[in-house]
Amino acid sequence: MNSFSCVITGHRPTRFKFKYNEKDKRCQRIKKCLQEQLIRLYNQGVRCFWVGGAMGADMWAAEILLRMKEQQTYQDVELCLALPFEGYDSDWDDWHRKRMDFIRRYAEKVLILCETPSSESYKKRNYYMVEQAGHMIAVYDNAHNMRSGTQQAVNYAKKKGLQIIYIHPDTAQVAMEDTTLWKK
Repeated sequence: MNSFSCVITGHRPTRFKFKYNEKDKRCQRIKKCLQEQLIRLYNQGVRCFWVGGAMGADMWAAEILLRMKEQQTYQDVELCLALPFEGYDSDWDDWHRKRMDFIRRYAEKVLILCETPSSESYKKRNYYMVEQAGHMIAVYDNAHNMRSGTQQAVNYAKKKGLQIIYIHPDTAQVAMEDTTLWKK
């Protein structure tokens, strides 16, 4: 567990009420909240941020981190990508694929965790990122346990004792959970 690293996870656009409309004020609120929490963690000494390369919260966080890195204050931010397998984004539309290509180009590290596509490769990616971090930001509704990769990552982070910041996907309300108390 690295207290100077954070993993970011969250829902895909289909889970949000605004779907793919990033101009929607609810999406803008989530992005603003994400940025506030990233800055808060940075101010606590976190420099390395792991993102899984998915559409939605992963992509938004990566773009925010790259914009932060352009500023003198945050130039030592490290954006690290853990991708499930090469070509995982092959069925994405051009706009999202171009955004991810840009993110990949400017990330500090890009790791491809599996050679072949499978649901296991996504799980391996999530677990790997959690293993690297002491903190997690999850754009996730903790009250509605939907079976998802985000839920899987959050549950593993709890088990590993990460400090978790939840951003509610509908309201952008922030809740914190210090799971270090639960760690066995």
